[in-house]
Amino acid sequence: MSKNPFLTRSTLPYETPPFAEITEEHYLKAFYAGTSEQLAEVESILATEEVTFENTIVALEKSGQTLNRVLNVFYNKSSSDTNNRIDEIEAEIAPKLAAHSDAIRLNPALFARIKKLVESNPSLDEESAWLLKRYYKDLLQAGAALDEIAREKVKKINEELSSLETQFSKNLLADTNDLAVFVDDEKELDGLSTNGIAACKAAAQARGVEDKWMIGMVNFTGHPNLASLKNRALRERIMRNSLIKGLRGNGFDTRKVLLRMAELRAERAKLFGLNSHAEYVLQEQTASHPDRVHEMLRKIAPAAVANARREASEIEKVISQNGKHELASWDWLYYTEKVRVEKYELDTTAMRPYFELESVLKKGVFFAAEKLYGMTFKERPDLVTYHPEARAFEVFNEDGSSIGLYIGDYYTRDSKRGGAWMNSLVDQNHLMGQKPVVVNNMNIPKPPAGEPTLLTYDETTTLFHEFGHAIHGLLSNVKYPRFSGTSVQRDFVEFPSQVNEMWILWPEVLDNYARHYQTGERLPQAWVDKLNESSTFNEGYATTSYLAAAVLDLAWHSLSDLSEVNDVEEFERKAITDYGLDFAPVPTRYRSTYFSHIFAGGYSAGYYGYIWSEVLDADTVEWFKSNGGLTRSNGDHFRNSLMSRGGSLDSMQMFRNFRGRDADIEPLLRRRGLK
Repeated sequence: MSKNPFLTRSTLPYETPPFAEITEEHYLKAFYAGTSEQLAEVESILATEEVTFENTIVALEKSGQTLNRVLNVFYNKSSSDTNNRIDEIEAEIAPKLAAHSDAIRLNPALFARIKKLVESNPSLDEESAWLLKRYYKDLLQAGAALDEIAREKVKKINEELSSLETQFSKNLLADTNDLAVFVDDEKELDGLSTNGIAACKAAAQARGVEDKWMIGMVNFTGHPNLASLKNRALRERIMRNSLIKGLRGNGFDTRKVLLRMAELRAERAKLFGLNSHAEYVLQEQTASHPDRVHEMLRKIAPAAVANARREASEIEKVISQNGKHELASWDWLYYTEKVRVEKYELDTTAMRPYFELESVLKKGVFFAAEKLYGMTFKERPDLVTYHPEARAFEVFNEDGSSIGLYIGDYYTRDSKRGGAWMNSLVDQNHLMGQKPVVVNNMNIPKPPAGEPTLLTYDETTTLFHEFGHAIHGLLSNVKYPRFSGTSVQRDFVEFPSQVNEMWILWPEVLDNYARHYQTGERLPQAWVDKLNESSTFNEGYATTSYLAAAVLDLAWHSLSDLSEVNDVEEFERKAITDYGLDFAPVPTRYRSTYFSHIFAGGYSAGYYGYIWSEVLDADTVEWFKSNGGLTRSNGDHFRNSLMSRGGSLDSMQMFRNFRGRDADIEPLLRRRGLK
């Protein structure tokens, strides 16, 4: 144990975890040592007779440092580079971590101590007062005020849920890998770029298959290659495989897991005197209640479906010129590109040579951050990360002072779960003098050695989006770890990342990064104009697909009793139909069986948050545009009033401090073509 690297603070720059020293055997030992250490720290707090903010709340903030170090590294590892042993460790850790957390959050003596402190109304600065309030509410929502019988029930539910979440994630990753589509003849890949075909070949070779090409499944419904592949039969194979993830009755099926999770969540809500898990979750979010979410979604849904049907009519006209088949879900993206070319003379697939990864990252994403916030980035190849493909960048302020460390891990692999996300390895806080270390993960197909990585327009958007989360973590300037970076209300967390997408087509940024990887030619202005002109193009499809998933999430988590739910597929069909979002060519972005956001990712009853926070985003984008756009003064205002504050203030109050008023929904309706 004396050699376990998690037991002491790292001496590397920014307390970067010593990945070169970490082995799989260190995780469990450090986990158990960390839980014991934190429980002892809590007991020490309770043993102190006098109750003060310092010896109670600050002491809690300082507790569990060993545990935090190992968990931050382990959960980044398990999501981005797992293996059988990591899966086994996670399965062992998950229920024990839930039990450990409950041993603290459901401790009636600790709750009584915090309640006494709240009632004493101590004189505190703004951030400290908010921290005290948050601890009190955290323990209330955890169940510390419940009677002993109810607390024990909550503990058992939490423990089982944590195991089920791990099982869902493990099953889904295995089934997603198993459903990869292998192609025997390169001719079937007609429509993909040379680089895209090479990536399929490299993916097959990575699986040990030399004479085929492989198209791996992604975490959402469909696949980016559906926009390019001419072979309709292959498109259908890809879509059908996408739609049956976790739904095949094999050892990777997720239906029993998710049904049990929904049942347990509903049961827990009842213990709190609430009707549903959605009510339980939303009481602490900016939305406050499911009714407010439904009110907004029902305003949007009819217009979204109407737009999707109009878009389908345009696609059907193109199909009638090229064949006689009906429009199916596997046709939508392919023919959408043809409609885009016909209607706007714009082919987004032809843009890939202008979106080369290194240029997008350094001359686009980093460049925009420098112009707006004064941030600069220096790659640190000398720093060992958790995987050879993960790259470290040191981040500085304009005056040369250090901000923290950014790690980018961009390529897909079988050991990485699908999607794109941001993690924190070290949370910024002044209490313990720590600067942030944040990670971005994506799933871009890796080209053969020596070939450039050419992104789609959607992948470029994703990189800007996820980097918005990274900026939120990097610019954090709070005293307490509890409030660091993205530690905000769940339906607010997507807002800063969505705002960062606005710089993709901003002239100064675009001119700097969107250049042909061979000729250096800038992305033609005519194409840029067409992108702006077609900004609401296909928004009916995108909004309908997203809303169906958001509604599905709310449907599962608005249940008070699952006795009537026996068929997962029938339940989701009815939920989507009852909302008027059923339109066969536009499937839900996530079916229940592969909806990791809500069954393995912390977004249960919260997937609505993307469009909820987009209301703030769209309003903020209009503010930037009307105030001069990409300027340091604008960046400083956004940074000081919101980005640096983390969760140290009520989320909506931070927005009001930035914007000067509450958000207006009109900019979102215009953006989505819903007016």
